[in-house]
Amino acid sequence: VVASTPEAPTATKKEKKEAQPAVDTAAIQKEIDELQKQLDAKKALIGGGALLAKNSKKKSKKDVIDLEPIQGARDFPPDQMRIRNYMFDTFREVAKTFAFQEYDAAVLESEELYIRKAGEEITEQMYNFVTKDNHRVALRPEMTPTLARLILQKGSQLALPTKWFSIPQCWRFETITRGRRREHYQWNMDIVGAKSVSAEAELICAICTTLQKFGLTAKDVGIKINSRRVLQYVVEKAGVPADKFAPVCIIVDKLDKLAKEEVERQLGELGLNAEMVNIITQSLAAKDLESLAQIVGSEHEAVQELKKFFDLVNAYGFGDWVLFDASVVRGLAYYTGIVFECFDREGKFRAICGGGRYDNLLSTFGSRLPIPCCGFGFGDCVILELLQDKGLLPTLAQSVQDIVIPFDDSMREPALKVLRKLREGGRVADIILDNKKVKQAYTYADAIGAIRAVLVAPDEYANGEVQVKMLREGAGKEDSQGTNRGKPVKIEDICKDE
Repeated sequence: VVASTPEAPTATKKEKKEAQPAVDTAAIQKEIDELQKQLDAKKALIGGGALLAKNSKKKSKKDVIDLEPIQGARDFPPDQMRIRNYMFDTFREVAKTFAFQEYDAAVLESEELYIRKAGEEITEQMYNFVTKDNHRVALRPEMTPTLARLILQKGSQLALPTKWFSIPQCWRFETITRGRRREHYQWNMDIVGAKSVSAEAELICAICTTLQKFGLTAKDVGIKINSRRVLQYVVEKAGVPADKFAPVCIIVDKLDKLAKEEVERQLGELGLNAEMVNIITQSLAAKDLESLAQIVGSEHEAVQELKKFFDLVNAYGFGDWVLFDASVVRGLAYYTGIVFECFDREGKFRAICGGGRYDNLLSTFGSRLPIPCCGFGFGDCVILELLQDKGLLPTLAQSVQDIVIPFDDSMREPALKVLRKLREGGRVADIILDNKKVKQAYTYADAIGAIRAVLVAPDEYANGEVQVKMLREGAGKEDSQGTNRGKPVKIEDICKDE
C-alpha cells in the first residue's frame, strides 16, 4: 500500500484576497481617463467621433434641440446682458479713469503660448485641439500671454511704461463650482515697463475703486499681499534646489483648497524632506510685516518693497483694504515679485481677483531684454455672486424713452419720419411694427418700459403736431374709446423732455 501524500491546505477566499498585491485604483482610473481622451481626439480627427455635450438628452421629437448651453458655459439673454454690461461698463470706466488703453485679440491662440511649466493647472485645463491644417491651437485660458505677444509685436514703437486693459472671454476645462465655470470673462489691467512698486499700488487702487463703485467697502472685502521673493528666500534657505521653486509655488498655492497634510504630501513627492516642508509651511503662517522681518530680516529687499507698497496704498486712501499674508503665492509660475488676491471677509467665495509682478515673462517669449510687468485678472463670476449675496445689484429693466404709435396703416410713413427725428435727436425710440389698436399699443409700451407714447394721427400730423402722453406719471392709460390721448406737441419740439 502506497501511503498517500497529504494535500496542502486550500487557501480561503479571504487569504487569497489578502495575498493579492494592492491595486492603485486612482492611478489606473487616471490612466483610463487619459486613454479615453486620446481615443476621443483620434475619433474627432477622422470625423464622426464627436461626443454629445454631457448635458445633452435624447431627443424625444424630431428636430428638437437641447435648449441648455454647453456644460460650464452661460447664455446672456437681454436681462442678463444688462447686468453684464453694468459690470463691464464699471470696469471700463475705472480703467479709463486710471489712464489705461483698451485692447483685444482673437480667442483662439497657438497652444505653445500657454505651455510653460509642468504642474500648472492651466496647462492641464486648456480647450486645445489640432486644426484641419494641422496646427495645435487653444481657446485662451488667460490673457497675459496674449498681452506679452502683442507687446513684443509692437517692439520699439511702444513707449514705456504703458498701461493696457481688456475684458476677454477665457476658457478652462475645470470642475464647476460656485463662482467657477468653464468660460468666464476677465477684466485684465497690466502695466508694462515700470520697475517701481508704484505700479502695483496703482493696480490695487484701481481694484478698490471698482469695488467701491459696486457698493462694497473694506468691511466686505480685503486684498491679501505677499511677495514671491519671500517664499524664494525661504525655499533657498531650506536647501530646496532652484529648479524646484516654481513647482513648490504651484503646490503651496493650493493651501486654501487642500488639507495641509495633502500639500505636505505633494511637497514630499517633489523631493522635499520633512525639515524642508516644515520650514516652508511655518514661514507661510506670517500675517504681518513684523513677523516676516523676523523670518527673512528687516533689511531684505522684499520687506523694504512691501513696506513701500503699503505706504503708497495708504497715501492714496485704501490702507484699510490691504493686509499682508505670507500664504498668498499665486499658482502661475511666471510671478516674480509682489502678488495679491482679493477676498470676501466672510469667506463665502473663491478669490474675487488676483495678480502680481511678472518681470521675466516677456523674456521667455523672446524679448532680448527683461521688461518689468505687473497686472491682475478680475473675473465676472465671483463678483456677480458676491453682489447678489450683498443685495448690491441694481434693478436693470429695459428702458425706452419713446414708443411711436401710428394711428393706422396710412400713418406709418409719417410715423417713420417722426421716429427718425427722435433717434437723430439722441432719444431711444421704438415703433409699433404691426398694426395694433391703441390699447394694445399701450400694453406693448408697458412691456418695454417706454416713458412716452407718441401718437401719430392724421389731424394732428396735418397741423405739424403729434400727441405725446407721459406713461410713468400715474395718469392712467388710453381707454378703449381713444380718450386721454395726451397733449399736442409740435414735431420740431418732439425731442425736448416734457
